[in-house]
Amino acid sequence: MADIRIQVQSADFDFAAEYARFDGNATMGAIVAFVGRVRDLDGSISAMSLEHYPGMTEKSLAKIVDEACGYWPLQAVTVIHRVGDLQAAEQIVLVLTASAHRQAAYESNAFIMDFLKTQAPFWKKEGNGACLKWLDARESDQSALDRWQYLRVG
Repeated sequence: MADIRIQVQSADFDFAAEYARFDGNATMGAIVAFVGRVRDLDGSISAMSLEHYPGMTEKSLAKIVDEACGYWPLQAVTVIHRVGDLQAAEQIVLVLTASAHRQAAYESNAFIMDFLKTQAPFWKKEGNGACLKWLDARESDQSALDRWQYLRVG
């Protein structure tokens, strides 16, 4: 049974401290980390605001992680997602996956992130200053789920 930690919080997370929770376990042959940040590719995004539905969001994240644990032999998973007002370059989300084998750690991390982006109840607006606009789901995020359909067949 994997050691699972799920947090939804407004405070920033300490990547090194979260990674250290996995350190020292000699059976973990691979630890994969994903850190998502507020990006500003063209100068149009200086801020982002994320909202969620407390209780429901954590349950949704737990369901995604539980599904990943059913497909890959994971030893530990941490998912931390921030909510509230964030500035460009700030951390938004952390997904850490640990397994005895690198392929399981890599694939499960990508799976969790792909499903988090489309299935977890977060609402996002972004823009410059006081001019933030609500964002719709991206087609690219939805199409990223297609690569996992083979797991759900039969």
